[in-house]
Amino acid sequence: QVQLVESGGGLVQPGGSLRLSCAASGSIFTIYAMGWYRQATGGQRELVTVITRANTTNYADSVKGRFIISNDNAKNTVYLQMNSLKPEDTAVYYCYAQIKGIGVPLRNYWGQGTQVTVSS
Repeated sequence: QVQLVESGGGLVQPGGSLRLSCAASGSIFTIYAMGWYRQATGGQRELVTVITRANTTNYADSVKGRFIISNDNAKNTVYLQMNSLKPEDTAVYYCYAQIKGIGVPLRNYWGQGTQVTVSS
């Protein structure tokens, strides 16, 4: 069984920074991609950023130049450095991973979500 555990959310003022972490654990064979989605109240879940096993990255236009995704393959962990935060970044942020488990087909996994609130 594979689990994703997130940390690092909270309340920050506009213009501030936060760093999110997500660690994958369990019966992991290969991690093909990890990333972050977010869902604002009343909105749909949307892609924020993803990083592949080959270290290629993709960002939503709304966060380009402000957010940076990175990973530590040895720790099966992905990080999201969020800078110049805006009130519209307020949302629940969900970690996402595409993982082939040991004896388990390739599938998507989700974290429990962490709240990020940008407000003065």
